[in-house]
Amino acid sequence: MNYKIALLKGDGIGPEIVDATLPILDKIGEKFGHSFTYTPYLMGGIAYDETGHPLPEETVKGCLAADSVLLGAVGGPKWDTLPGHLRPEAALLGIRAAMGLYSNLRPAKLYPPLKEACPLRAELAEAGFDILIVRELTGGIYFGERGRNQGENGEEAYDTERYSVKEIERIGRVAFEAARKRGKKLISIDKANVLESSRLWRETIHRLAQEYPDVSYTDMLVDNAAMQLVRNPAQFDVVVTSNMFGDILSDEASQLTGSIGMLPSSSLGEGTNGMYEPIHGSAPDIAGKGAANPIATILSAAMMLRFSFGLDKEAGAIEEAVNKVLESGLRTADIAAPNEAFVGTAAMRDAILQCIIDNA
Repeated sequence: MNYKIALLKGDGIGPEIVDATLPILDKIGEKFGHSFTYTPYLMGGIAYDETGHPLPEETVKGCLAADSVLLGAVGGPKWDTLPGHLRPEAALLGIRAAMGLYSNLRPAKLYPPLKEACPLRAELAEAGFDILIVRELTGGIYFGERGRNQGENGEEAYDTERYSVKEIERIGRVAFEAARKRGKKLISIDKANVLESSRLWRETIHRLAQEYPDVSYTDMLVDNAAMQLVRNPAQFDVVVTSNMFGDILSDEASQLTGSIGMLPSSSLGEGTNGMYEPIHGSAPDIAGKGAANPIATILSAAMMLRFSFGLDKEAGAIEEAVNKVLESGLRTADIAAPNEAFVGTAAMRDAILQCIIDNA
């Protein structure tokens, strides 16, 4: 079967890591009898430079028409002085809204070969962890009313956190269903002791929990969650939380895996057309040097195979290849120990590719 994939390579290292992933997908297609058609579209800073807008209409239409979307990264200091609605990051919010991608799944797993790269105490790293963070993606403070005005102390700025019961229920169901397929344990993270939006969040998730008696459910305040992640990450299985809290906590969790360059993500709505991307940024300081870690993007492609195309075996083949390459000791700079030899983007790609070939 042929699958149409929209490519949003973006800025910085985005083109490098996306380009490193395509041969992996093509080899999987060859091995399992599928094919992939790639159509590139502009998004982010490069789109602004060429069209005057970070998210051109052509890009939105192309993503909606595709079977799925693979994104690299957007942004960089070059565009930091632009107005908010023209900054590359605005394109991320725009494409999520246009595609109705309200559910963001961010797995944070410590691979055993990388336990030395984990910044936690040795006994915590030895225990390992495998966390799935389910982040609400199209509501909350990132999409609320915002602006500036003059107050009694001069210029003021405001951003509004707003959630509806419908938004909370639909992300809650995603999390409960995911927990059922894993360890049947869900923690909902909020700030209900202070925020009214979190109180509605907690009330709604509590009601929803009654429909899932087989899932162990608890609440946790976000400040405590941030502490518990570094105190004992193995206690977490599936986590569900709001847009902003999920953004922050998943970045924290990524560092526990050894590097933010290891974490993939998937964003889905009601259908199967999703967007898949590494959670790291555009890393302009290493762009063009061939030094970026492509693993998060390659694992994002594996998530695309599984969640958008229903190709579990194919996704597993990529994940197994990544694990074997890490077990072999190959490292990019971000996951290498001090004074340990490391390789660049192309060498890591080639090693994963060869592992897929060898396992044919």
